[in-house]
Amino acid sequence: MATDRTAHWKDLLRRRLTSVKADDRSEEERKAEETELFTKYYTEWKGGRNTDSTFRHIPRFYYRLPAEDEVLLQKLREESRAVFLQRKSRELLDNEELQNLWFLLDKHQVPPTTGDEAMISYESFLKVGEKAGAKCKLFFTARVYAKLLHSDPYGRISIMQFFNYVMRKVWLHQTRIGLSLYDVAGQGYLRESDLENYILELIPTLPQLDGLEKSFYSFYVCTAVRKFFFFLDPLRTGKIKIQDILACSFLDDLLELRDEDLSKESQESNWFSAPSALRVYGQYLNLDKDHNGMLSKEELSRYGTGTLTSVFLDRVYQECLTYDGEMDYKTYLDFVLALENRKEPAALQYIFKLLDMENKGFLNVFALNYFFRAIQEQMKIHGQEPVSFQDVKVCDLVTHSEQPCFHPNHFHMQNYEQALNSVPFLQDEIFDMVKPRDPYKITLQDLVNSGQGDTVTSILIDLNGFWTYENREVLVTNDSENSSADLEDT
Repeated sequence: MATDRTAHWKDLLRRRLTSVKADDRSEEERKAEETELFTKYYTEWKGGRNTDSTFRHIPRFYYRLPAEDEVLLQKLREESRAVFLQRKSRELLDNEELQNLWFLLDKHQVPPTTGDEAMISYESFLKVGEKAGAKCKLFFTARVYAKLLHSDPYGRISIMQFFNYVMRKVWLHQTRIGLSLYDVAGQGYLRESDLENYILELIPTLPQLDGLEKSFYSFYVCTAVRKFFFFLDPLRTGKIKIQDILACSFLDDLLELRDEDLSKESQESNWFSAPSALRVYGQYLNLDKDHNGMLSKEELSRYGTGTLTSVFLDRVYQECLTYDGEMDYKTYLDFVLALENRKEPAALQYIFKLLDMENKGFLNVFALNYFFRAIQEQMKIHGQEPVSFQDVKVCDLVTHSEQPCFHPNHFHMQNYEQALNSVPFLQDEIFDMVKPRDPYKITLQDLVNSGQGDTVTSILIDLNGFWTYENREVLVTNDSENSSADLEDT
């Protein structure tokens, strides 16, 4: 019976195959038919028989982006976005309208003044809103007034504070529109190349950068862009939300360079200033002893005070992007940003990844001991007796210098045997500082939450950082004595 059934099916298949004619259509024609059939049956079956009829009328909510070869659609998208942004720009207050708003506010101030500040009541506030025009309407609301209302006994707000609020809002909208012009994808984020174009075209508008040579522009742009991406793109996706750029202070720091009278101190502390960019690039060139444009591990070891441990540098070259074992300028910038901002979560994330050798997501006693052994090796290199991992409060038995950085002549041990017998474990002190949720494991979040991440990482990767920590009490005493001496001299 089974044999007869099999033979029957074989016969049916043979007859079916002989009846099918050869398909002479091209691949495109077959795909077109497939699409047509899919569309036909999808339209017929959409929503099913027993579903609510309103399901058939769901509005379209997804519009795919044009492909690279769809030039016409791409141009249409770009033009429509440009028109939209121009319309949004026209909705903002211009300088003349802002000046008119200030005159109206000043005219409707309500006495008495609070110190030197003119005040305005809610009734007058609403009157100004009616006279200021349609563009100002969104600023003259009860919510805005309540935000700016503090402790005035008459229930008024400061005119200056309100005007600054309006100015800030207008500036944020202008900046967002300006950044959106560089958002090629139109998805609300900027890629690295987009932000590079924005900053490059911004340079001529910043008087503090007038002295930069055009040959240095590419290095300046790279230096500026890296700070945005290092801190705002922790997952290294290659793009940053425009909202995040507006929410952070980096753009304020960059646009601060419009001030022609910016002080020297402000320039030195501003990563985006010409002196700062030249300093960082100059350090890179000084480290590059063979002048090949890249840094080897040996060249990077002279960074800063030259006291970073070899184990830490090994981890840098294992984890970070290198080219034939050497580091380029962009990777170097990430390295500098991490070491110069060790209190910041993004910097701690960078360093933690290097300390977490086994990619377990935590540091245990073994990891701490492994990196501290390199500190001991550094002490031997400088001709000093190495401090045991068990030695915590060595600072009580050390001869100190007034200089707050390590030097071989400033650091020597006395009564070392006594120190070993009288102090607790260093790892215990580190765990006490961090107070991790798991008493045997320190996670990145533990470091961030503790507020001691910069101290812990400095102890483990940098002999200078360890020395500063061990001598913290005496350094504070010396600073106090110096301050007292300065007061007595005056």
